[in-house]
Amino acid sequence: MKKEELIKITSLLIHAAKIDDNYTKKEEKIIGDFLKSIDKNLNSQDIMKKALEDEENSNQILKYTQEVKKNTLKFRTEIVKVLWKIILSDNNPDVYESNLMRRICGLLYLPDKISGEIKLEILREKKL
Repeated sequence: MKKEELIKITSLLIHAAKIDDNYTKKEEKIIGDFLKSIDKNLNSQDIMKKALEDEENSNQILKYTQEVKKNTLKFRTEIVKVLWKIILSDNNPDVYESNLMRRICGLLYLPDKISGEIKLEILREKKL
């Protein structure tokens, strides 16, 4: 995957993390772990820095979701899983975060049912 693509995808993850006005180290770690899962040799700090700048200068999630949508259903599902991990990391999902997830899933052509199943899976993992 190209660096530019990863920056856009990471910008989407950061946007989700910041939507509740509380971007935490825990959320940052989830994003960093996701980037490392793609490529262990990746300079994730550099990508996250550029993605943060990109996200701060944009108010549209469309350009980010377009990048994700180019990938397989499996990859899109993985992105939604990371998004739910971020949103649920503070154990307090709010209405803005839930609305964002519905919008993103719609833009990624991912059924609500799959998103709901992923959310439940993350909640079960957190209880273990």
